[in-house]
Amino acid sequence: MSQPTDYSPEETAKTFGLLPEEYSQVVKYLGRIPNFTELSIYSVMWSEHCSYKNSIKWLKTLPKKGPAILAEAGEENAGLVDIGDGLACAFKIESHNHPSAIEPYQGAATGVGGINRDIFTMGARPVGQLNSLRFGDPNSERTKWLLKGVVKGIGDYGNSFGIPVIGGEVYFDESYNQNPLVNAMSIGIVETHKTISAISEGPGNPVFIVGSSTGKDGIHGATFASGDLSDDSADDLPSVQVGDPFQEKLLLEASLEIADTDCIIGMQDMGAAGITCSTSEMSAKGECGMDIYLDRVPTRQKNMLPFEILLSESQERMLVVVKKGREQGVLNIFDKWDLNCVEIGVVTEGNQLRYFMDDKLVAEAPADSLVLGGGAPVYEREYTEPAYFAKAQAFDQSIVKQPTDLKEVAQFLIGHVNIASKRWVTDQYDSMVGTINMSTNKPSDAGIISIKGTNKAIAATVDCNARYVYANPEEGCAMAVAEAARNIVCSGGKPAAITNCLNFGNPYSPEAYWQFVGAIKGMSKACLAFKTPVTGGNVSFYNQSTIDGKTVPVLPTPTIGMIGLIESKEHITSLAIAKTGLNLILVGEHSDDISSSQYLIQYHKEQLSKSPNFDLDKEVQMQSALLAIIQSGLVSAAHDVSDGGLFTTLLEMTTTYGIGVEVNISAEGRLDGFLFGESQSRVMVAIEDDKLDQFKKEMEKATVPFSMLGKSKGDSIKINDINFGTISNLYDTYSNALHKMMS
Repeated sequence: MSQPTDYSPEETAKTFGLLPEEYSQVVKYLGRIPNFTELSIYSVMWSEHCSYKNSIKWLKTLPKKGPAILAEAGEENAGLVDIGDGLACAFKIESHNHPSAIEPYQGAATGVGGINRDIFTMGARPVGQLNSLRFGDPNSERTKWLLKGVVKGIGDYGNSFGIPVIGGEVYFDESYNQNPLVNAMSIGIVETHKTISAISEGPGNPVFIVGSSTGKDGIHGATFASGDLSDDSADDLPSVQVGDPFQEKLLLEASLEIADTDCIIGMQDMGAAGITCSTSEMSAKGECGMDIYLDRVPTRQKNMLPFEILLSESQERMLVVVKKGREQGVLNIFDKWDLNCVEIGVVTEGNQLRYFMDDKLVAEAPADSLVLGGGAPVYEREYTEPAYFAKAQAFDQSIVKQPTDLKEVAQFLIGHVNIASKRWVTDQYDSMVGTINMSTNKPSDAGIISIKGTNKAIAATVDCNARYVYANPEEGCAMAVAEAARNIVCSGGKPAAITNCLNFGNPYSPEAYWQFVGAIKGMSKACLAFKTPVTGGNVSFYNQSTIDGKTVPVLPTPTIGMIGLIESKEHITSLAIAKTGLNLILVGEHSDDISSSQYLIQYHKEQLSKSPNFDLDKEVQMQSALLAIIQSGLVSAAHDVSDGGLFTTLLEMTTTYGIGVEVNISAEGRLDGFLFGESQSRVMVAIEDDKLDQFKKEMEKATVPFSMLGKSKGDSIKINDINFGTISNLYDTYSNALHKMMS
């Protein structure tokens, strides 16, 4: 067995990030001292990134079952939801945070590539992409460098691969200065009888590696993703993978072609931990073993060592278990697409994974000892409420003086990069590739994908307000689920299921872990309320930076990716006011509340307050009533009230067609709170005169409060006789803020 001449098992284990007790467990599983290659295997498979060892206990408490769920969380590479007509939607979100911090272009590009492979590995054709991005101080040159690289990486890979970007979000906060968050989501459509499982079965069946050759990029990438960023992290550039979207496009077509055959047993993407992960997870799931011959693996560099081949995270590769005797059919398909397709091993009885190099056994381990749900460690960390939480709950908004010039406030907010248009970003993405994106020219709160051959569509969104989560992790994460559902409903869809990307600090920090536990509790109660099971996702800990000896965690950011089903395309609802004379109505109950709003944080510089007012039961009730009136054809436009408050909502509803609004607000309490506060469970709708009476009847029957605010008319936003300016002038500020920042 090949290993360094000065090899010390205990020291090597420590270097690889294995705890002393974990090293002892490895020895116990093997019944002997592990060699260098075996320690390399265990270190990546037991890393946080692969094993979820510090989160799995809490993840298991999330609701995962539902009548439409075809693949529960953890069962396959992605979630799978039945959408009728013999079709299913596969979807998932994952992070590529640390690689993007070091090399933003390739980090983001390979994040897009990896999440798309998770989708088509299941036999589904990717049809839409979304992303959730977080960056630091918008005035920082590093932030601008990271933003440029990440956006170009996403755009270049997605545009070349040929999948439209249908939605996303971008936020800035100093906590992300050194550690940006890059969360990529992909959705795909598959015929239910053509789905492929990530499983290995049948002793004697051959094992193939397909796609690109294996190189030295991404080695120990999973371990790299399971540690803090520091001043020396730039030295870890080899841990960042390199993507090739054109190769992935070929791999997509070849994979979907073999899905149409009966040649294969199972298939899995090679993402984190490469060959090590795919061989161990597929074998553990099928309760079998494998013999793998590493010298047969096509490589980019000569004389690659066994651990380098095993741990490489080179992109655009799959592991395929083929039915014995059907090899030629698979070889023919991959030859047609000019891709590697090489038999590198065989399925064996028992549970042993054995790796050979030049006919010599270089590593051996029981498959189930390596994986989540098997022998991988499971911990429940201590957690402690941080001191800031009590201070946040004690916040009293009466100390905040109401401004006399509301026009000045509005101009400030719509020109702030957290609220302003993200056109600088989205213009670099191809949202029109293909013919299925239905929301580019008809903007809605969620991205809309047409399901070809049916009258249905998929609505999809990504949402999280990290400031809310910081203020109150449980309530804040429940709000993230609620906002995602609200965006789906406003677009005409019924929420179906979620995926999540949980971005937090160091799990060994009791305060960071308290935020994580609170977020899980909030997500759980909200998903139960909306009947949106959790289909899987990603946990990304260690999102903090150690700079000059000081540890700086990011804001806790549990990103929620949600899909919903639009049963009839006639139900698709835009956020845009398309004509004058429409009645403008606020659905839901206003609360006199400016807590954790962008108005409070950015304009008044109050960084710490409680989370906005939120009642989950009222939110569910409001959304149910709203969906019913949308499906009844009563609503001309709908847009939720979120970042920037009601004023921003009105502006975003007017900019598509340049039609203004005149609104009169008579509510008690602070006018600045009504205009710029972010209390939850509110939606602006536009209703035709001839549908107004029926709308009122339905709302009263559902006991959902609403407020008649005004009409669409003119070319300005007028509120209580204050003219905030023409739509064109306001839009100029709103649409160019990010461009000015990046110029």
